[in-house]
Amino acid sequence: MYGPHSDEPAPGGLTVKDLVVTYSGEPPVEAVRGVSLTIGHGETVALLGPSGCGKSSLLGAVVGIVEPAAGVVAWNDEDLTRTPVHKRRFGMVFQDGQLFPHLDVAGNIAFGPRMAGVAPGARHERVEELLEMVGLDGLGSRDVAELSGGQRQRVALARSLAAKPRLIALDEPLSALDAQLRTRLAKDVRDILRSQGVSALLVTHDPAEAETMAHRVLRMEAGLLV
Repeated sequence: MYGPHSDEPAPGGLTVKDLVVTYSGEPPVEAVRGVSLTIGHGETVALLGPSGCGKSSLLGAVVGIVEPAAGVVAWNDEDLTRTPVHKRRFGMVFQDGQLFPHLDVAGNIAFGPRMAGVAPGARHERVEELLEMVGLDGLGSRDVAELSGGQRQRVALARSLAAKPRLIALDEPLSALDAQLRTRLAKDVRDILRSQGVSALLVTHDPAEAETMAHRVLRMEAGLLV
């Protein structure tokens, strides 16, 4: 498995081939123009580029919230291009966390396992494990509205990890935070992802964040990798 003690990712993982994302309009907009990439097991790859370059559209097509016009998204050679979001076993962390306001911290983290039918005892153990992992142990009963921005993103990461996804997509996850906190949390998120051996696709416009968090950085411009 790819990580601090290995030089190469294990075979398999994510394969994106000749992916095209088009948005309707006059004329139609081709946001992603035949992009191909791979992400190995346990590897983090960053898509770096300015706003409007197509990186979030590419990420959306990978996780299944954007329907591609052409191309293939596969995991371990299994074609997932038309597979619904909830069946891909991919997690996602958004810029603002998008936590459930009616649930406390523990409830947010336990949401995925609860939907998957995990028994209450096992859910509780997983939540406690993740709270400790993201540095929020003891805050399970906290209202999410009382959390700082950095704490909210830690909860969002823990929620994504709770269901043990094979890949996590991170869409500008730290951009709303101040520079000092962003630098510290980038290192923490990197270490957590690598300790869990989960693959990740990171979208960011920040070169320092990309270099800190990713094994590889791919630059994107006008819908293409450059």
